[in-house]
Amino acid sequence: MSQFLVDVLKGLSAPEKYLESKYFYDAAGDAIFQQIMDCPEYYPTKCELEIFSNQTQELASVFTNRFQSFDIVELGAGDATKSIYLLKELVDRETNFTYYPVDISTNVIDQLHKKLPPQLPALKLKGLNGEYFEMLEEAKQQSNNIKVVLFLGSNIGNIPLNKAEDFFRQLRSHLQPGDLVLIGFDLKKNPLVILAAYNDKAGYTRDFNLNLLKRINKDLGGDFAVENFKHYPTYDPHTGTCKSYLVSTTKQQVHIEQSTFYLEEGETIHTEISQKFSVEQTNTFALNSGFEPLHHFFDSKKWFLDAIWRCV
Repeated sequence: MSQFLVDVLKGLSAPEKYLESKYFYDAAGDAIFQQIMDCPEYYPTKCELEIFSNQTQELASVFTNRFQSFDIVELGAGDATKSIYLLKELVDRETNFTYYPVDISTNVIDQLHKKLPPQLPALKLKGLNGEYFEMLEEAKQQSNNIKVVLFLGSNIGNIPLNKAEDFFRQLRSHLQPGDLVLIGFDLKKNPLVILAAYNDKAGYTRDFNLNLLKRINKDLGGDFAVENFKHYPTYDPHTGTCKSYLVSTTKQQVHIEQSTFYLEEGETIHTEISQKFSVEQTNTFALNSGFEPLHHFFDSKKWFLDAIWRCV
C-alpha cells in the first residue's frame, strides 16, 4: 500500500476530514501552481523573488564570507525560480558548492535536471526525489561539506503553528553546528490582501485544491465527483492562520479501494494551511529550536522575510 493511499485513507477517516497538501503536486498540480504564482493576487512568490533578485549579492556574501566550500540543500525546490538568482551569483563567483534540490515530485526533479544545466553549465547539481529529512540525510551521505539549507516560499506556513517549532527542532537534529538555514516567512499584513491570494479571481487556487481529488481518482482509483465540491478559503488575522477547505455541496459517498466515505451536504475536507507570522515569532522559533538568527532580508513592502539562522 502506497504512502499516498495510507495518508488519504487516514485523512478521510478522521472525525474532521482532511487531505495532506503535500499531495497537491503531481504534474497537473505543478502546472496549476505555476499559474497561481503568476496571478496578480498571489504576492508571496513575487515578494520573495524581489528579495532574491534585488539582494542577490548580499545573500551570496553571507555564505561566501563564511565558507570556502559548502552544499546548498533546497527543501521543496519547485522550479528554482527564486534560488536560481543565488545559484547564478555563486557560480559567477566560482564558488565551490553543490546544489541538492529536494522535492517530493519526481516531475519537479526531472524538470530541474533539464532546465538548470543549459542555464548554468558550471553548476554541480544532484537532484533528490523524496521527503525532506530523508533526502537531507541522503545529501549528508553524499558529502560532508557544510550545509546551507533553503526552505523558501513560506513552506513552513503549510505546517500547523503548534507544530512549526517541532519541525525546526527536527531540522536542527539533522544538521551540524555552523550549518546555516535560509527560511522564507510570509508575514502578517492586511487580511484582505492575504485572503485574496488564496481566492484569486481566475480560480487557480480553486483548481489547485480540486486537482487533489482528481489525483486521488487517477492514482488511487477513487470516484470523487469533483463537481460536487466547492473551494472555501478562510483567514483569521488574530492567529495569522489561513486555511483552505473543500465543501461537499450534496450528501454523497466516495469509494477508494475497499473503503467507503460518507459526506453530508456542507461537510468539509481540510486541504491546506498557510500560516502567517510576525518577525518576533520567527526569532523565537530560532532561539527555541537550536538556532541563532543572523540576518533578516525583507522585500520593499516588508510583506515577506527571508531569515538566515545558524545552527548552534
